[in-house]
Amino acid sequence: MAELDDIEWRVSAAPVPYDFALAEMEARNRAVQAGEARELVWLLEHPPLYTAGTSADVAELVDPRFPVHATGRGGRYTYHGPGQRVGYLVLDLAKRGKDVRCFVHALEGWVIDALAQIGIAAFRAEGRIGIWTHDPTRGEAKIGAIGVRVKRWVTMHGFSVNLAPDLSHFGGIVPCGIADFGVTSAEALGKDASFATFDAALAFSAQAFLNALACPVKIDT
Repeated sequence: MAELDDIEWRVSAAPVPYDFALAEMEARNRAVQAGEARELVWLLEHPPLYTAGTSADVAELVDPRFPVHATGRGGRYTYHGPGQRVGYLVLDLAKRGKDVRCFVHALEGWVIDALAQIGIAAFRAEGRIGIWTHDPTRGEAKIGAIGVRVKRWVTMHGFSVNLAPDLSHFGGIVPCGIADFGVTSAEALGKDASFATFDAALAFSAQAFLNALACPVKIDT
């Protein structure tokens, strides 16, 4: 079991351009594969943009008001922008059982646990990608997205959580291809939406996340 101290924990204070972040992840992925670098958890935010996953349908790009970046991660269209915490993970699954479903399940659980620490009851929804919660105004709404890629058993991409983004920016896409439900944020729910608070919640649950990658319980398909 890898300890958290063996993994670089990086937090970027200023918004990171998407192309730079992608190039950095790809380089780190190759270095981890080669045993030349530590694994990485990178917390950041992006300037306003949309990303298109491998299942993206151009019909779901309603209003390309921001730059659109193609990416090799799974999923469809996603918005990233100021006030949203993005977490990119470069982790070696070759030493953790080579189970991608287990990795995604554990990643979802990590985000759910961190949200619980700031007073938000989040959950998985069967048949719907992402992290969900109940919003008194919007009903059941999405608060987080998951999108990963695995190259030679080393992960890339990760999660995004809406802390205090401009929710109107999601109007340019059908987020993750799900048109029947809206999006929400910690700010919209009246919770602490600071990066510092949420990052601390992630750090508190990080070792439990790594432990969960051992998948002691079978993940149903």
